[in-house]
Amino acid sequence: MRVVFFGYQTWGVKTLQALIDLGHDVPMVVTHPTSTESYKAIFSDSVEELAQAHDIPVHLTMRADHETIDLVKRSEPDVIVVNSWYTRMTDELYDLPPHGTLNLHDSLLPKGTGFSPVIWSLISGQSHIGLTIHRMNAELDAGDILVQRSLSIGPDDTGTELVMRGIDLIPGALDEALTALEAGTAQWRPQDKAERTYFHKRSERDSLIDWSWPAEDLERLVRALSDPYPRAFTFYRGERIEVLESKVSDIRYGGTPGRVIVQEGGGAVVCGAHAHRGGNLGLVITRLRTADGVEHGGAEFFRRGGYLTTGV
Repeated sequence: MRVVFFGYQTWGVKTLQALIDLGHDVPMVVTHPTSTESYKAIFSDSVEELAQAHDIPVHLTMRADHETIDLVKRSEPDVIVVNSWYTRMTDELYDLPPHGTLNLHDSLLPKGTGFSPVIWSLISGQSHIGLTIHRMNAELDAGDILVQRSLSIGPDDTGTELVMRGIDLIPGALDEALTALEAGTAQWRPQDKAERTYFHKRSERDSLIDWSWPAEDLERLVRALSDPYPRAFTFYRGERIEVLESKVSDIRYGGTPGRVIVQEGGGAVVCGAHAHRGGNLGLVITRLRTADGVEHGGAEFFRRGGYLTTGV
């Protein structure tokens, strides 16, 4: 098939490489300029460089403007494929090719609509992540579904591990979708809006630990924000620290949320939600990093006890 591709970062590179490996004709690639913004600089493999290595014309733009639409029209695609595109496209583009526009979204739609769905899925306690290929329309991530692939979330999985496993789903799912379109056997499934969940873009504030959360939720937050994502952080004696590894305590503790009270299992226990009732588990911090970049074991670093807070 003749495919115009819109994409960015490692997700985009994996998708473009799959289109090339599957033997599709890619007359044009549209991608964003390189960015230093925190989440755009993560998994930042270059779609532009891959396209140039295969002599595919590249159009650099932040948004699908009139020039972009005109270039796509002249490319005469059978279908547009999109993965990791940061700005809204236009209704004109969605229905321009005979087979429309396909978006690859890394969640099991209609759950996980929006941004950073893998990270949010782990934080929120979902049992699975996945990849959905759906038809794009004017509503974000809401078009009819063509292909879905699912992966279970294990008890020790980190956000980075899940993201990479999800990216590995791209070639097989894309092959299935484009083969169905080409053969005329595509079966579209409307999304159930009643099942839809939406997550906003992540910012630095979303990595700040809220000690009113249950320990189980905080442990998932720490695992979700693994390198290269901005780490979960808190403040101790006026210093910002990043929590790198943690686990849920074996026994229940009472006191005040954020209080470092005792050592357990190679780390320091911090009281969490409803600690005054003495019925909940605590978070055991086993490894952390201070503002100077030095890593420390939790048991030794918190030997003096004290409180962890949300500000200096």
